[in-house]
Amino acid sequence: MADIERKPCLLFAGFLPRIFLVCFIFKSTASFAFQPAVETDSVSTDSVSRIKPDYKMLRGIFAVQSALYLGTIYGLSKSWYKNPLTKFSIKDDTHEWLQMDKLGHVYTSYQIARHTAAIYRKTGISKKQMLIYGAISGVIFQTPIEILDGFSPDYGFSPGDMVANVTGSAIYLGQIALWDEVRIQPKFSFHYTSLSRVRPELLGSSRTESWLKDYNGQTYWLSFSPGSFFKGSGWPLWLCFSAGYGMHNMVSAEKSRSIEMGYIPYRQYYLSLDIDMTKIKSRKKFVRTIGFLVNSIKIPAPSLQFSKKGVSFKPFYF
Repeated sequence: MADIERKPCLLFAGFLPRIFLVCFIFKSTASFAFQPAVETDSVSTDSVSRIKPDYKMLRGIFAVQSALYLGTIYGLSKSWYKNPLTKFSIKDDTHEWLQMDKLGHVYTSYQIARHTAAIYRKTGISKKQMLIYGAISGVIFQTPIEILDGFSPDYGFSPGDMVANVTGSAIYLGQIALWDEVRIQPKFSFHYTSLSRVRPELLGSSRTESWLKDYNGQTYWLSFSPGSFFKGSGWPLWLCFSAGYGMHNMVSAEKSRSIEMGYIPYRQYYLSLDIDMTKIKSRKKFVRTIGFLVNSIKIPAPSLQFSKKGVSFKPFYF
């Protein structure tokens, strides 16, 4: 079966909502005294409960989210789905792209939940409400895309995508519920590869498209600081270990098709260092806010790469 152009989940489901979230965070941090709301990934039950709920602000958030939600659905239905929508169908695509696309869904859902919960926290609602609204947002923003896929003759509803969407929100919700803070941070990095020139229609015809479409250049990470788990260890909270996953030589969604084209796909695993930007102390609210926002990206750092080709050292990997 010929490959079809796929929707980069970081674009429609993650990138557009985060534009709204970034703008709203900067606006709100400039006008509200409850500073920690977007400066850290810890959530104190007491600090949340001290704030009187601002229901006007909460309604405004709901209104903007709803408009963005409906606009995303409308834009997708008009611009992405080239063929008319037909009967709903289900497609199991969990074997495609060596599961890199599923990690993209996990990451995107997590980041939407994380950023949205930070905004809801500024309204002064309860911790339980904040977590529920944030987690639901991580799923809701991506669910309509999955439903539209189900009615598209080119795609089909993917149960694997839905599981990944729920998993991303659950990673955020579970950590806050268990520890009152995020100790394990899903992150993302990307480097350009020459494979996009092999199939530009699938992997990106420009550098802008490649970082969204070329899974060969993407790496998904889990970063954590030992100091978060061992409070009395003296380990700096900002210094993290990071475990990553990537792949190479996939020029088709199907591994067998890539092999037919002369490429041998393989998985890549990484071990590296990272920095938790939310744990860097600063008196400037702007700096703390920037740290929160950029903490979704893995910093470039020396890394060990493990694959079927052996172990290699990358002095500067992103």
